[in-house]
Amino acid sequence: MSSRLRPVLGTTLGVSLLLAAPAATAAEPSEYVKVDPVGQITEDGTVTLSGTYRCVKSTSVTFVSSSVKQGSGNTRYGIGGSTAMCDGAEHTWKNSGKAHTLSDADKVKPGVAHVEATLMEMRMHGLIPLPHFHAVQQQDVTLKG
Repeated sequence: MSSRLRPVLGTTLGVSLLLAAPAATAAEPSEYVKVDPVGQITEDGTVTLSGTYRCVKSTSVTFVSSSVKQGSGNTRYGIGGSTAMCDGAEHTWKNSGKAHTLSDADKVKPGVAHVEATLMEMRMHGLIPLPHFHAVQQQDVTLKG
């Protein structure tokens, strides 16, 4: 092979490999929790939130917990919790509960609310169980009555 032909063949081979390579895609995180953009609220104040999650390698019971906050205050209300299966597959979650308040002024109502969903397990560290967070998601949702 001539010394002039080698650089041309090398360049041609390199370009063909680049063109044949699959397009790069953004990798989805291996663990996540997502919140559906619409939740439900009943007349008695029961809030229902839902979404999807995926987690891997849990060593104990794992939960999806959720909370809701509405308005300018800092008070968050826990809205139930459900067990999670950390097998690497995507699963759905759904939590319901009442946002217990001391006054009607603080009552959660239909409309925009800020939700936090947490995918967490309690892992033993010696004799003490400590939380291990797999994923957290915060977002605004619309509560519909």
